[in-house]
Amino acid sequence: MTPLKASAWALHPGANASDASVSLGDGGQLSVVMLSPTMARVTWALGAGFREPHTWSIAPSAATKVPTEGRARQSLEGFQRPALATKAMADGLQLSTSALAVRLIGGDGQPLRLVWSDPASEQIYQSDRTTSAYLSERRTGLLRHCVERDPREHYFGLGDKTGPLNLHGRRLRCLGQDSIGYDPATGDPLYKHWPFVISRTTDGLWTGVYYDTLSSCTFDLGCEHDNYHGLFRTVEIDDGDLDYYLMVGRTPADVVAQFVALIGGTHLPPRWSVGFAQTAMGLADSPNAQQLLEGFVDECQSRRVPISSFHYGSGYSSRGKQRYVFTWNRSKFPDPEGVNARFQAAGMRLVANLKPCLLDDHPAYAELAAQHAFIEDGVTGLPVVEPYWDGQGSHLDFTRPAAVAWWQQQLREQILDKGIDVGWNDNNEYAIQSEDAFTQGWGQPMPMHRSRPLHALLMTRATFEAQQAWSSQRGLNEPVFTVTRAGPPGIQRYAQTWSGDNTTSWASLKWNIRTGLQMSLSGMFNIGHDVGGFYGPIPEPELLLRWVQACALNPRMVMNSWKAGNVSNLPWMHPEVTEKVLDAIRLRYRLMPYLWQCFERATERHVPIIRPTFFNFPEDLQCLQDNDEFMLGDHLLVAPVVNEGDRMRRLYLPQLPLGKGWVDFHMRQRLPAGQWHDADAPLDRLPLFVIEGAELPLASPFAGALPRHDDPVSELVRF
Repeated sequence: MTPLKASAWALHPGANASDASVSLGDGGQLSVVMLSPTMARVTWALGAGFREPHTWSIAPSAATKVPTEGRARQSLEGFQRPALATKAMADGLQLSTSALAVRLIGGDGQPLRLVWSDPASEQIYQSDRTTSAYLSERRTGLLRHCVERDPREHYFGLGDKTGPLNLHGRRLRCLGQDSIGYDPATGDPLYKHWPFVISRTTDGLWTGVYYDTLSSCTFDLGCEHDNYHGLFRTVEIDDGDLDYYLMVGRTPADVVAQFVALIGGTHLPPRWSVGFAQTAMGLADSPNAQQLLEGFVDECQSRRVPISSFHYGSGYSSRGKQRYVFTWNRSKFPDPEGVNARFQAAGMRLVANLKPCLLDDHPAYAELAAQHAFIEDGVTGLPVVEPYWDGQGSHLDFTRPAAVAWWQQQLREQILDKGIDVGWNDNNEYAIQSEDAFTQGWGQPMPMHRSRPLHALLMTRATFEAQQAWSSQRGLNEPVFTVTRAGPPGIQRYAQTWSGDNTTSWASLKWNIRTGLQMSLSGMFNIGHDVGGFYGPIPEPELLLRWVQACALNPRMVMNSWKAGNVSNLPWMHPEVTEKVLDAIRLRYRLMPYLWQCFERATERHVPIIRPTFFNFPEDLQCLQDNDEFMLGDHLLVAPVVNEGDRMRRLYLPQLPLGKGWVDFHMRQRLPAGQWHDADAPLDRLPLFVIEGAELPLASPFAGALPRHDDPVSELVRF
């Protein structure tokens, strides 16, 4: 690889600030721009221009909507530029805001590097590698950024990553992939393309770096070692652009809030979507699906299951093992409107699974191929046909207006008009293997390796906007809601997401907790897991119960599964624990007012709904140790049981100021802070602890009624 070397740094005065850049030998430029007192941007523009001339993730101003065809990469619209101080240094220049300084080192034939620090304390946030920091590879187009590493640092983020929260020592890829049955401790990559990493220095400073590229990226966070370069970590971008945003703070909350604001904030969904939901793929896949689903509605009512929505799997569109999006199998569903009305009358809103690939014998395939609505081969101009759901199919190209128009029309006619509320964007990783595959790009063709995650975002946006228009036409005063499995930063502006097709096991129960927290730290706040495990064996009674308890206070609570023999995970599948399972669901509705407050604050303040304990207590170093607990909002610590047979929960309760302690939610017993405790965890209890003095709003259903998502606050309890 070739290190980046160039002439001396130059300042470029602007209206409110000075930016810095250095000219490169190929006619390109490396530039540093300060965007706020605590955020900066570094771009490496090649002589031939950006390989990715647009971005769909950056949306710094709520008033500025990202154009469908993307925001110009060089745009600085929406940023309030800070005033800068400049200073000549022995080895280069320094630019400073009131809270962030950067030393611009190198030039005149020496390797370029940047050192970011706090201007008051001079403590280092991040330092590029001394020997060479920016490298390129002509043969492959790969770009590399190398940063000095201290083995005591902590790294977090990168989206839906598995294993312990601290990613130090791992090598991970950002590349959306359909990873059904993934290993919950080591599997990688999963479904999201999310190149945002957070670091905690040994001085307790926090830095976030977002690499704004749709190309696949590899983050080496301590695996690689080279005798000539000391300790370092790297980011490798596969034939994309190096364009990164660096943001700093004294707490992880400072960094996460800046990142989420940068990518456009978090959509506030309708309140019903926060209730318990059920998916039963086995029922919808069965030959008598409509009869079974009507029986499911009756079963929920007779068993008095609190439930707010039902998520159709793709079985409504299946013929055998194959799925045909936006079609109804009338032999299984003779009256879709009728069965949907049954669900709605029972208080269950409806969500339908949608897939972006049409099998080659789909009724609309020939018409769409003639309209050039699919991802095409750049050599032949024909649709790219690859394996998909036990057949061969082609993916829709969401950069083509004809594909978007067809999608939105079918969504209206086959989903919304039939009594379903929401489209669920699934199997949208666009894992197309052909090297010649191109997306049309609104007249500027893009190779698939630079647009793969984009289609999940555009698909989700198309679904969201079609639902928005449909609701507006009918005068419905309710927020739009949709779901996506894949995508890059930006999906949180439209959708809820989850950790994908997990496997039923105690290991998945344990490690999925970390994956959900990692997603939260990465800026995906409305998240959850398939309760009981999607793939693999049927959960045993104890495992099912503990999984329901663990997910009862996640933002998303959906019991979703695909088991052999068309069996589905259901709340009543094990009679010996059914009442305890229902108690855990009732607990969610009891705490719904508090949970909803967390959703509102996530939207308003860019703070996660669920958080690692160190997020709330960054000064308590014990919280940085790997653990099974998490915080729900500011006041509630949740301690799921994740080991078979455990009836006691060993946990650490973080330090609190002013002599406060913690209070057991169930027993109202006070426990001292900053200590380890052995808490009772019988089968019927999810251990919960509240900060002493906090007030939690609790709800109760109306007399004789089942709990609902909109039950009124019945009491404000001070702990």
